[in-house]
Amino acid sequence: MTEEPLPAALSAEINRVLDDAGVHADRRLVMRMLRTAVLLGEDGTSRLDLKIASAALAEMRDAFRLFAPYEGIPKVTVFGSARTRHDDPLYVQARDVAAALAADGWMVVTGAGPGIMQAAAEGAGPALSLGVSIRLPFEEKANAVVEASDHVVAMKYFFTRKLMLMKESRGFICLPGGFGTLDEMFELLTLQQTGKAEPMPIVLLDEQDGRFWKGLKRFIEEDLAPTGVISDGDFDRVVITDSIEAATAEITGFWRNYDSLRWVGQTLVLRLKAEPTDAEIDDLNERFGRMLLSGRIERSEPLAPEVGDLDQLDLPRLALHFDQWQVGNLFRLIGAINALPSASR
Repeated sequence: MTEEPLPAALSAEINRVLDDAGVHADRRLVMRMLRTAVLLGEDGTSRLDLKIASAALAEMRDAFRLFAPYEGIPKVTVFGSARTRHDDPLYVQARDVAAALAADGWMVVTGAGPGIMQAAAEGAGPALSLGVSIRLPFEEKANAVVEASDHVVAMKYFFTRKLMLMKESRGFICLPGGFGTLDEMFELLTLQQTGKAEPMPIVLLDEQDGRFWKGLKRFIEEDLAPTGVISDGDFDRVVITDSIEAATAEITGFWRNYDSLRWVGQTLVLRLKAEPTDAEIDDLNERFGRMLLSGRIERSEPLAPEVGDLDQLDLPRLALHFDQWQVGNLFRLIGAINALPSASR
């Protein structure tokens, strides 16, 4: 997209404002936001649209500031119904899985409301809980756990709230819920299926012998997949369980060997914690070679853009010419990488 130029005098004035404010890092991006704001004014944008854009940007700033001090701590987001009562077995499941992950050093992110959200915050404890609440007429404030620690930010819009509930986390646990919970769960799957988000572990946690998520799986396998609106295996990336231990193992185990990925042009670079052996790489090629456009899965040194950004330069790498139409299946390759014998080192 070509950026519309501003008059030279106006650009110079914006630069002066940034100088006075001491804004130097990533200045081009800040300039772009200011330029967009000016152009919105020039366009004669309606007052309602300006209010939406202004509030969304302000809310994102507030949320970025909430999360910034905890950048280096892994986070898991827990979704579920606000209507779940304290004596419901699902409340106990949410509390216990959050406690188990917090004991392993994870922070727990929730929507800061009652029900499952409060249960997860209680399990993690105030110090390891972060809340992104939504302002609703019938929910005036966040639950007591996150409110007491001031680890909460309030949002007007669902789309900005959902962004922050997903952007910062390295795993997701969904417990049974209504329209909002299902919306969040299906957006997670859509982002994974389309490759708009990096692969992440997703757990659908139910009560003991619960049928909620099993019913959803049956609907997907019997009504969605056969019609071709999704691909066979699209739901395989999700783990359905009623076990706290299995849910915790899925979240933490996803990061056992796999660390991160980066696209450099048409090349996909996978950063690992342990360097695989030649035999392991040969095995990966035999099992996943069909997912490549050309060539093989090979070891790689950091590529030039990674070096320029000082991006995880100390980690071993695999590079591959990956078929982006197969991006929804990337989690299978990551699962195989995590299961390599070398990962135990």
